[in-house]
Amino acid sequence: MPPIDIATLVIIAANILISIKGFNDFSFFEKYKFNIAGIRKGERLRMFSSGFLHADFSHLLFNMLTLYFFAGTVIRYLGTPKFVIIYIGSLLVGSLLSFYFHKDEYHYSAIGASGAVTGILYAAILFVPDAKLYLFYAIPIPAWLFGIGYLLYSIYGMKNRVGNIGHDAHFGGAIAGYVLTIAFAPGLIENSTWIVLLLAVPIVLLFVLHKLGKL
Repeated sequence: MPPIDIATLVIIAANILISIKGFNDFSFFEKYKFNIAGIRKGERLRMFSSGFLHADFSHLLFNMLTLYFFAGTVIRYLGTPKFVIIYIGSLLVGSLLSFYFHKDEYHYSAIGASGAVTGILYAAILFVPDAKLYLFYAIPIPAWLFGIGYLLYSIYGMKNRVGNIGHDAHFGGAIAGYVLTIAFAPGLIENSTWIVLLLAVPIVLLFVLHKLGKL
């Protein structure tokens, strides 16, 4: 297994400790989860704290394993401080996009580090687009294709309310990961032009569909 950076370790530990607290303390969970009614009352901390709560151990394990496997790539290319900025930025943009799309649904709630983790995943794909990822844990595909497919599915999920999944947060996280990574490593535009353009396609599509009232 690859060595783990101290920042990744701290983030994983925070997710584990806060999630376990939420598993065992319903009042704590309700107070800090993403909830439109609470946020609109001024409880904006929820937009950050919800990123450290999870529904159950399998939800927590999946997010933390994904973070573990892709954090090292981002840290290797950008360093620890910028990795942390991308993680937190992706978490917050994921929450902001969720709030934007659900601002009139006072009952809407969400939890999980998926937005932040998706931002790290998208950042890693920008640096190593040809890495092999496994669709359904069996079918090897290049990372860039996985990234595009994942966001196209997220658009589908947002439009059709597929499953009990925060597709908006995933997409918002990916947008932040994409924008911040290019801001931190602008050489990607010249050295990996086609990858940068291809990974922008789902993001542009989201804004076009929203502008047309299709989303």
